[in-house]
Amino acid sequence: MSKNNTLTMDDLLASSEIKQLKVGDVVEGTITSVRKHEVWLDLGANGVGVVMRREIGHGQKLEEGEKVTTSVVDPEMDEGYALLSMKRAVKDRGWDELQRAFENQEIIEISPYDANRGGLLVELEGIRGFLPVSQLAAGHYPRVSGADKDEILQKLNALVGQVLRVRVLDVSRKDNKLIFSEKEAIKDDMQSRFSELKVGDEVEGVVTGVIDFGAFVNVDGIEGLVHISEISWERVEDPRKYVKNGQKIQAKIIAIDKDRLSLSMKQMSEDPWLQEVKAFKKGSAVEGKITRITPFGAFVQLSPSVEALVHVSEMSDDESVDPEKIFQLNEKKQFKVIDIDTDARKIALSLKENK
Repeated sequence: MSKNNTLTMDDLLASSEIKQLKVGDVVEGTITSVRKHEVWLDLGANGVGVVMRREIGHGQKLEEGEKVTTSVVDPEMDEGYALLSMKRAVKDRGWDELQRAFENQEIIEISPYDANRGGLLVELEGIRGFLPVSQLAAGHYPRVSGADKDEILQKLNALVGQVLRVRVLDVSRKDNKLIFSEKEAIKDDMQSRFSELKVGDEVEGVVTGVIDFGAFVNVDGIEGLVHISEISWERVEDPRKYVKNGQKIQAKIIAIDKDRLSLSMKQMSEDPWLQEVKAFKKGSAVEGKITRITPFGAFVQLSPSVEALVHVSEMSDDESVDPEKIFQLNEKKQFKVIDIDTDARKIALSLKENK
């Protein structure tokens, strides 16, 4: 072979087939040796490379002959080999995959590895991310009384290790930011389910949280609220005496908001007031028990579901009368029915006309 036809190493490196390695390049290699502290790779035309143990993914098992993808940390050490990282390669590919999932609004599966009071900690494609509490779907949202942070954390911990379907809400390699949303993943499905529901429909749901003003209910993934006034035909002081977490309930849809249902439990049965009020007639004498005393009058229970009002003006001809001096709680007295308004569910009584 003549000298003119002899290729030097510099010529080979400059040719299109062999590109000189540089920091950040992603290269594939075949494992030639797995040792305690490092793994050696055959990079083909790019020579030999080594991956230190700390740069291998946690718990990853490697065998000789296996092909792996790595990222170049240093293209040429003093000894002539390339220093490589498998962790960085995974992260590099991971960011690209997550960016693509974000742009395409793909639904992906994650499994949180830990939780704090703000949400769930996630690792995906070698990258750590976060699923905030506010982005959990209705069925997983920790509904608790007040702001009991320990109870919130307890409910979030129950989601650790579970498989959740999510969308990437925000991703930034530059800022090392990765945020997931479970709500976004079910948004399209929720909209189609919402379109199938209408006011008056009867639904079944599971109570997910009981609070002072009512109960939150999961209706097939859609969040609903039963206000305290819609729990029972009786006067409800404490919703916790009527429903508890995990309880299945039947309810009627009374309103559909943007992303929540307003539900009624009491409207699943006929209003007993309408039946019991038939026993009373205008002008008739009735006996009732005093249940509340106010400056403007007293409330009187006539039957289990019927409560009436005797206004202060119907207690005495004395305009300066004090209801608390006339009545005592739970005492029984005789009254005269002076008005019945079925539509407004009101009955007016008079004490002075019964004398």
